[in-house]
Amino acid sequence: MATSSSETLPLLKISQTIEGNYPTWMFWKKKRNVVAILAFFGFLNCYTIKVNLSVAIVAMTTNTTTVMDNVIINEVSEFNWDSKMRGYVLSAFFYGYMTTQMIGGWLSMKIGGQKLFGLGIVMAGFLTLLTPWASRTSVYLLIVLRILEGICEGVTSPCMNTLWSKWAPSLERTKLATVAMSGCYFGTVLAMTASAYLAETLGWPSIFYVFGSISIVWFIIWMWFVSETPAEDPRISKTELNYILQSVGSVQDEHMLEKSWTKMLTSPAVWAIIVYSFANDWAFYTILTQLPTYLKDRFAYDLGKIGFLSCVPYIATPFVIIISGQLADWLRKTDIFTTTQVRKIFTCTSSVAQTLLLIAVSHCSSVTVTVFCIVLGAAFEAWGYSGYGVNGLDIAPQHAGLISGISNTVACLAGMCSPIFAGYIVTTTLEEWRIVFYLASGIIFFGGVFYGVFASGDVQAWNVSRTSSYELLMTISDDDDDDE
Repeated sequence: MATSSSETLPLLKISQTIEGNYPTWMFWKKKRNVVAILAFFGFLNCYTIKVNLSVAIVAMTTNTTTVMDNVIINEVSEFNWDSKMRGYVLSAFFYGYMTTQMIGGWLSMKIGGQKLFGLGIVMAGFLTLLTPWASRTSVYLLIVLRILEGICEGVTSPCMNTLWSKWAPSLERTKLATVAMSGCYFGTVLAMTASAYLAETLGWPSIFYVFGSISIVWFIIWMWFVSETPAEDPRISKTELNYILQSVGSVQDEHMLEKSWTKMLTSPAVWAIIVYSFANDWAFYTILTQLPTYLKDRFAYDLGKIGFLSCVPYIATPFVIIISGQLADWLRKTDIFTTTQVRKIFTCTSSVAQTLLLIAVSHCSSVTVTVFCIVLGAAFEAWGYSGYGVNGLDIAPQHAGLISGISNTVACLAGMCSPIFAGYIVTTTLEEWRIVFYLASGIIFFGGVFYGVFASGDVQAWNVSRTSSYELLMTISDDDDDDE
């Protein structure tokens, strides 16, 4: 039924012939799993740094009233930033984040994804430690600082795709990539819950001191345990090394890569990824950056409840993205669907679900129903990553880092524009919030339609070819025969 069977069967045979199988619970025996787990914590750090300001800014700009011994105490917020200025502060990260996406994809091919991934996160961590000082000095200095953080973190996703092109066997791409990316959602939950708690107990500056310090500790562990390629790793087993090398193939020819730029940038399959990435990020960051403010304006919730309710949508998403990754690879291995069909199914169902749920949120009068709809929407957003999110590794594994860089660059426009748009439209009324949610639903629906028409799961002709898995299997078989 599936056209991918010619690829699937040889790869399965290679795995069984060379590597053998470990029990699932002994996941650490395979070094590529260790890479995925440490990448998970890396992305967790990325998102705690990216997201913490969304909660912190509520504590920084909200007047509070407390009653102590029958005395009413009114505390004026430390910063008097209006909604427009808050929008600029929240969007500043994405100005920097956008500028280094393509550069990150190119640099990761030149100096290595492992080093650049680690350096991007630890440098953002150092800058995070300076956030309280920058905020109290000038709001414009804070904006510059957030831009610099975005510049540092902008290289992370392209670097990871470059790293997976060297570490991830074809039939494990979705599983390994989604395990790593689930750190983004765990980081979102951690940032929102911990930030609210830290702000109320130790003061809002502690948010940035804690998360900045954690990123430095992670960097030391990452650099010690992860190598650029399996061949450079001193701790990998010979059987796993052989399996990965046979499955992934030879290294890329940079001269050939340069010749493929024009064809890559005019490929409908590449543009399907780019357009949906933009649409998905618009919907995602509308919720991510505006939910705390929406809960305060719509339901008059205090900071503690806002922090908890803001993180609820992302509690299930890490598990959804991991399960969807396992399911997508299983569907491909068993030839139930082709790779193209799998990618479209996951992406388009995510698009339709998010469209309907964003519209529903704008009409909800109950906080319970509102949060329930947002939880489902976040879960479907994570579900879609097993489609468009790993599609670049399908269509052009040699260019995966660059495709990720290009798509993330365009998607960053959504992260930049969405908070600013909301800041200009919304004062406090429900009708204004509906405009924000309606626009997000329309954009994500269009992205799903575009992806459904133009996406592909097949290796594109302009990709620099590696030795095929079938040829590698024949080589292995011939070697075995010669030994006999």
